[in-house]
Amino acid sequence: MRIRSLVPLVVVCLCAAGVQAQQQLNVIATMMDPSTNAPSETLIPEEVRLTEDGVQLKVLKTAPVDRVVKVQLLIDNGVGIGPNLSQLRSGLRGLVEKLPADVETSIYTTAPQGRLLQRATKNREDLLKAVDRLAPDSSPGRFTESLAEAGERAAKDKDAFTVVIMAGTISGDANLPDGTIQRVVLAFANRPSVVHVLLYAGERAAFGGQAQIDVGEMITKNTGGRYEYINTMNRYATMLPEFSEGIAKQMIGSKRQWRVTAQRAEGKTGPLGKFSIAAGARVISNVRIE
Repeated sequence: MRIRSLVPLVVVCLCAAGVQAQQQLNVIATMMDPSTNAPSETLIPEEVRLTEDGVQLKVLKTAPVDRVVKVQLLIDNGVGIGPNLSQLRSGLRGLVEKLPADVETSIYTTAPQGRLLQRATKNREDLLKAVDRLAPDSSPGRFTESLAEAGERAAKDKDAFTVVIMAGTISGDANLPDGTIQRVVLAFANRPSVVHVLLYAGERAAFGGQAQIDVGEMITKNTGGRYEYINTMNRYATMLPEFSEGIAKQMIGSKRQWRVTAQRAEGKTGPLGKFSIAAGARVISNVRIE
C-alpha cells in the first residue's frame, strides 16, 4: 500500500487492491491542520472527499479516534553484537533518555529468542535499569520472528498506535521457519503502527544477513518507518537515540485521528480500487481502511 501526496489539495492515494470492503467502509487517518501543525479538532463530512477509481464516494459521518502511543524496543543481544555490548547499552540509554515522558515503553531481547526484558512502563528509571541488565547471548538474534511477535502484540492493543524500534544485526535468520516473513507482513498489515529498523553489519554475518536486510527494508517501507544500515558499532550507538526523536512527532499525529465512514458506489463490492482521500488543506497521513 503506497501513500503519496497531491497538490494543490493534500490527497492520500492508496493502491488498495486486495483490501476487502463491503458497501460501507471506514477510513482512519491523521488530519493535521497546517496553520497550527496540530491534529484537527473538528471535521465534518462535507469537508472530506473520497474517491474510488475516480468515482466520488458519499461520506456518511466522521468521528474522532483517540489513541495512546506505545513503544516496543527490540534488541539483538546475540553474537552479532560481539564485544560491543557497552556501546549497545550506551546507545540504548541515549534512546530511553530521549523518549517522551508519558510514552509507555517495553523492551524485548531477540536472542536466543524473543524475550521480555522490561514490561511496559512510563518509568524511565526502570527502563534504564533494564538496559543495565541486558546480557549477551551466544546465539544469533531472531530478527524476523521478533518483528512478527511485536506486530502480533500490537494487534491486541486496539486503542494504541504502536512504534516498534528494532536494534538488530545481520547475524541470524539463516533458516527461517516457513511462513515467518508472511507473519510479519500480516502482523502489521493495515494496523496503526510504524516500524523503524537500525541494522548493524554484525560480527558474525555468516549466520544470515540478507533476510534481515530484505525484511527490514520491506516492513519499514510498508509502515512508513525509517531504515538504516550501519557498518560500524560507533555509528550504531550514536544513531539509536535519533530513533526516539521522531516519537514525539508521531504522538502528535496519532493521539487524535479521524474515522470517516463512506458509502461505495452502487453495486461496488470486493477489493478496493485506486482510492484517495482529501480534506481541504489538511495534511493527511497514517491512512488505513477498517
